[in-house]
Amino acid sequence: MNKAVTDGILFMPPAFGAGLNVWSSGDGTPGSDTYANAVNAAFVPADQDFGGALEIQKASATQKLRYMGQTPILPGCYLRITARIKAISGNLPTVRIAGWAGAPDGGNVSGVAQFGPQTTLQSYGTVVEISAIVGTGNRTGVDMVWGPQPSYGHFGLDLTGANGGIVRIDDIEIEDITRVFLRDLLGAVDVRDYGAIGDGVHDDAPAFEAADAAADGRDVLVPHGTYRMGDSVTMQSTVRFDGNVSMATQHIFTLTKNFNLPAYIDAFGDEEEAFRKAFQALLNNSGHDSLDMQGRIISLNGPIDMGAAVPDKTSYSQRRLIKNGQFYARDRPAWDTEVFTSQATYSPNDSLTLTNVTNVANIPVGAVVEGNGVGREVYVSGVDIAAQEIRLSQQLYDAAGTQVFTFRRFKYMLDFSAFDKLSKFSISNVEFQAGGECSCVMLPRAGTGFHFRDCFFTSPKDRGISSPALGDQGMIVDRCQFLSNEGSLNVADRVSIALNANANDVKLRDNRIVRFRHFALLAGSSNIVSGNHWFQGDNSNDGTRSAGLILTRTNCRTTINSNYVDNCFIEWSNEHDSAPGFSSEFSFSALNLVDNVFLAGNVAPWFTFLVVKPHGTGHFLNGVNVSGNSFRIIDDPIDRIERIDTSFADLDYNRIKNIAFSDNTFGNVYNPISSPLLLEYEQGSPAATWTIQPGARLPFGAFAQTVTSIVPAGPLRNAAGNVVHVAPYYEAKQGPDSNQIRLQFGTPVRGTVTVMVRIDDPF
Repeated sequence: MNKAVTDGILFMPPAFGAGLNVWSSGDGTPGSDTYANAVNAAFVPADQDFGGALEIQKASATQKLRYMGQTPILPGCYLRITARIKAISGNLPTVRIAGWAGAPDGGNVSGVAQFGPQTTLQSYGTVVEISAIVGTGNRTGVDMVWGPQPSYGHFGLDLTGANGGIVRIDDIEIEDITRVFLRDLLGAVDVRDYGAIGDGVHDDAPAFEAADAAADGRDVLVPHGTYRMGDSVTMQSTVRFDGNVSMATQHIFTLTKNFNLPAYIDAFGDEEEAFRKAFQALLNNSGHDSLDMQGRIISLNGPIDMGAAVPDKTSYSQRRLIKNGQFYARDRPAWDTEVFTSQATYSPNDSLTLTNVTNVANIPVGAVVEGNGVGREVYVSGVDIAAQEIRLSQQLYDAAGTQVFTFRRFKYMLDFSAFDKLSKFSISNVEFQAGGECSCVMLPRAGTGFHFRDCFFTSPKDRGISSPALGDQGMIVDRCQFLSNEGSLNVADRVSIALNANANDVKLRDNRIVRFRHFALLAGSSNIVSGNHWFQGDNSNDGTRSAGLILTRTNCRTTINSNYVDNCFIEWSNEHDSAPGFSSEFSFSALNLVDNVFLAGNVAPWFTFLVVKPHGTGHFLNGVNVSGNSFRIIDDPIDRIERIDTSFADLDYNRIKNIAFSDNTFGNVYNPISSPLLLEYEQGSPAATWTIQPGARLPFGAFAQTVTSIVPAGPLRNAAGNVVHVAPYYEAKQGPDSNQIRLQFGTPVRGTVTVMVRIDDPF
């Protein structure tokens, strides 16, 4: 690049022979004295070495020579000032190239170097060439680094040393030598040309912005060094980093043209810091809706507090996406679980609050709460230090009074819990390689539509995805794999859980989940669990099996369809209810369990695939559809596929309503069950009362509540063998377990009937 050629800019001053009235003996500023008619200077038209030359006798401590024209100083443009000089007589002076830095307002820019290297003349008549380079950038070889403030200069030379000596000076040359510094970077703008220092102390933010403004389609180059940004900076140009930037947490660094994680890693040098700053920019209008990791693996030394990375925001609701990369947890103490114990009081009347919490300031948001009467996956969703209170994610079923609670705070690779609300956020094609060191993702405290797609949650120590409050409303988990770190352990020894959710409308679709203690605990309603495969077996014989999917809302309004449920069971409880007994509510209702494959092996005979576990009395089934499923045991049979866990309470079988338990298939199950249940009964001897025992073939050991049809399969005959035309009535809920029915014919008959028996009452 040569501005004289490309832009027609005139840098070269006139020859001395054109007149000395433009050559100043001062700074070269307007009104300063010139060498025209000066008593100590004259033009020599025919010097043997120079042709025309200026002869000066040194008469002051610093004899100055400055061109009074304004030589422009342009960012990215480097000028070399050259003078040839020889001593004629008298004292030998010291010579240096010098200049006066002019600001746009006409004043002098102080604090910049305004002269170059010094050379002392050694003999008379010997021509000595001196030169110095001036430019805006702090580059190797630049003698006078002027930065971005000067807009022009008055250039020439200085004579210092003893007075009295006479010298002759050839015409001074000023040439554009920018090409020397550009090398092969003609398509780039260097931030040093706009005043960047790169010493880690100077505020280089203005230089970055100036370089970006001047780029005009070219790349911006950041050479080696550490460039401190004293404020937020947005770069509209593509930026290439050889050096690194540093900035305070609250300042935002936005790369709009090359907004991707590798560019931020190049910018900040440190992978974790780069991810934080990229995420901060993503939530501060970077001009992009997604942060592409471009396949990079980030090695984490500890949790990334996603809220702390964006200190100007506690709430965000525009769609944003992180995609295509991996997080890897290094073996570091920062992952260690924090455990706290505190005495606190719980009242069902204030069902989501612990009061009078001792040392409440120690309890972190996101900690799991453990204690008597506390259900699974109850988290600290908020802490009020002044009131000594803790806000809970779920109610406690039997914890009224005062006790000592334990709070376990797991550490997560990405921790969003500092956000009050974060909606429409997605993570796609990302692997969380926890390596048994830590958990993977903690959700924000509130938000709608958090979405995980095609992600791997590999070997989490405690949790895959945790929700400490309501940040899972409408959460979607699609085509992800959850791979346990506890696959080699027996089920009873496992503690890890793939995910939990507290709010409604969660969708878990087409995921694969391997050998956790539990796959998912869903405390909300209106969920869809579809197309997943979760398996939790081990290599033990007659081994313990744990719940794969846990529902803790009685009126769950949940559809579970087309899943592969392998060596585990579905559990339906109300452990997150501070008043677990029935009280004018829908009770256990609105569950659709359809078209699933259930498979298990090496299990005890009492193992079942579906468990209902009421934590209070008076509950009943009210609208449950279990149909089209395949239940199979691959070795020794089990008794049945469903049961009521009566550890706390049993169901009220008299109130069961609207049950469809049909069209299922059973393999190696002693008691296939159905409701309505179609039975064929043969009475061998005439009797007026026939007792039919559906018994264990009714779901959940429920009552034989209703008979919907009685059809003779052939003639009914009396003791004489004559055909009798008689219609019976039925009596339901007979026998000591209320699981028998009686048909009353009014006269003794024998024969065969088909009977349709239900465990529910008609509406």
